[in-house]
Amino acid sequence: MAIESSCDETSAAVSNKGKILANVIAGQKVHEAYGGVVPELASRAHQQNIIPVVDQALKEANVAKNDLQAVAFTNGPGLMGSLLVGTSFAKSFALALGIPIIEVNHMQAHILALFASREDEGVEYPEFPFLCLTVSGGHTQIVKVHDHLEMEVLGQTLDDAAGEAFDKIAKILGLPYPGGPLIDKMAVKGDPARFKFPVTRLSGLNFSFSGLKTAVLYFIQKQLSIDPEFIDKNLADLCASVQHTIVESLVIKLIEAAESEGIEHIGIAGGVSANSGLRSRLQAEAKGRGWKLFIPPFEFCTDNAAMIAVTGYYKYLNKQFSTQDSAPFARFSGMK
Repeated sequence: MAIESSCDETSAAVSNKGKILANVIAGQKVHEAYGGVVPELASRAHQQNIIPVVDQALKEANVAKNDLQAVAFTNGPGLMGSLLVGTSFAKSFALALGIPIIEVNHMQAHILALFASREDEGVEYPEFPFLCLTVSGGHTQIVKVHDHLEMEVLGQTLDDAAGEAFDKIAKILGLPYPGGPLIDKMAVKGDPARFKFPVTRLSGLNFSFSGLKTAVLYFIQKQLSIDPEFIDKNLADLCASVQHTIVESLVIKLIEAAESEGIEHIGIAGGVSANSGLRSRLQAEAKGRGWKLFIPPFEFCTDNAAMIAVTGYYKYLNKQFSTQDSAPFARFSGMK
């Protein structure tokens, strides 16, 4: 059994020898009215959702709780209140069943979503070592993956994550939360070269997206002072241009990392890996550069317990169990 509750999605999954038998996710619409995740409301929703989600996962997997051999759970990074709900449930559930618990790093799990599948037939996995561009609402990283449980962060964002930039810019454009998927949807209809926004170029493999957010804000304010209907008239082109800029920022650094490390097996993971612009751009780069590109199925891209189950499975094999003293952590502090 695996539990994921790091942000605003309550998820439970059941796996057998690393293969996913069930993956149930309950979202939280309560945040839409506030334009972003409200931590206190998120933790309350997790409390309401966790038992029904776990029950549904067991039923879908056709597994009795007494058949479970371990409980894996996200212990960070994430929202502390949300993590406490999942951690407390996992510890209590495992204690009652007399089975071990396994702590899982949320960011490590996003990468191991590349190994998540419901069956083996036709599924291909990356070879070690490979590079993974992990892009979500809270984090943006380039990680060198030496093994299932040995990973090295080569670069990361120094301020906003790419997913956060999508959502904040969407808010500037008057789009509802979560705005990232809406920008992606609108971008398909627009011209990505219509508006030029800055691509921040830092030394090394780190990212920065706060400057882009500020540039878009000032640009929109100026244009609205000239034409109050500017956004409505140009929304598709604005979305396409913003998406192009964020994707360009990500791909430039990924190319640098691949060339410097001499690695051709490339993966992407995290919620933003579902972005069609990023997927198509990386597919084109892979074709031109001879990369072998790996992208998780859509159901394993956003926050989900299947990726926790896969990570938990490899930790189970290595007997990396935790104790009832386990405590969640809010901030990313390494791939442990």
